Amino acid sequence: MTPASGPTTARRTWRPAASDGERAPQGPPAPGDESVTGGAGGKTIADGAAEAVSADAPQGPAWAVSDPYATALRTGRGPLYLRRTDGWLLPLEVERWCAGADAVDSAVLDRCEGAVLDVGCGPGRLVAELAARGRTVLGVDVSEAAVTRTITVGGQALRRSVFDPLPGEGRWGTVLLMDGNIGIGGDPRALLHRMGQLLAPGGLLIAETDRLDLDERTRVQVVDVAHGRALIGDPFPWARIGTPALLRLADRAVEWRAEAQWTAGDRRFVALRTCTASSSAEPPKSRAVISSQRPRKTSAD
Repeated sequence: MTPASGPTTARRTWRPAASDGERAPQGPPAPGDESVTGGAGGKTIADGAAEAVSADAPQGPAWAVSDPYATALRTGRGPLYLRRTDGWLLPLEVERWCAGADAVDSAVLDRCEGAVLDVGCGPGRLVAELAARGRTVLGVDVSEAAVTRTITVGGQALRRSVFDPLPGEGRWGTVLLMDGNIGIGGDPRALLHRMGQLLAPGGLLIAETDRLDLDERTRVQVVDVAHGRALIGDPFPWARIGTPALLRLADRAVEWRAEAQWTAGDRRFVALRTCTASSSAEPPKSRAVISSQRPRKTSAD
């Protein structure tokens, strides 16, 4: 759950290769790209799965580079919280994020179509699971620790704000906003608009919504309760939105139509599709494999 915000000082271009009927998103040409490590099986991005241009990392919000947050992602343990200005605390589920994809996650990933962009990928459990299935997938996060862990567990990721230019804009088959990342930037309407720019025509957005029926805009700070509830960094905008409110928001936007909504355990999800094409949000019947990658494991069609 990462508020992907903050200016960037340089750019990195990621370009996955097309394979077996899957039209991979294409970034700008990048001759002489420097390879970076990432992807299942220890492949480098330049091995044909993708290419990258080395660049200075963006300057994300102070909490994203703070030692307690980075330490939590490295160790896989909290506790960490988001604190509202009125003192209310929202726990960050560090242990779940740093574990492997669970059954609920896997059911969501079964619905993904085409190349997948995981916005606010955190420590990369979803990126790693999709890579292990042989899917074309990229994670994006402002936290250096999150990107590092994603690569370590077998995924590919960029340290980048979702509101900055991204590779493959307008060509992604699915964009994920999991673990409360619909709150990124504190304005779900603006975030939905940005998701529409990233997706291909008829592309699929899967968002995890709040379990409560609410529509909240606020400012929060990360709290390190292990060190006297110290507040980390400046307050940043955040949002919490439940399924009914998100569906109302999508209904008022011309570019979206509701595709599905479901509950799994205590987690809730919405699937939205851009209105320029029509298809189903049911799990795809086949999955393309990145041309240079052998999946570490397969899943049933």
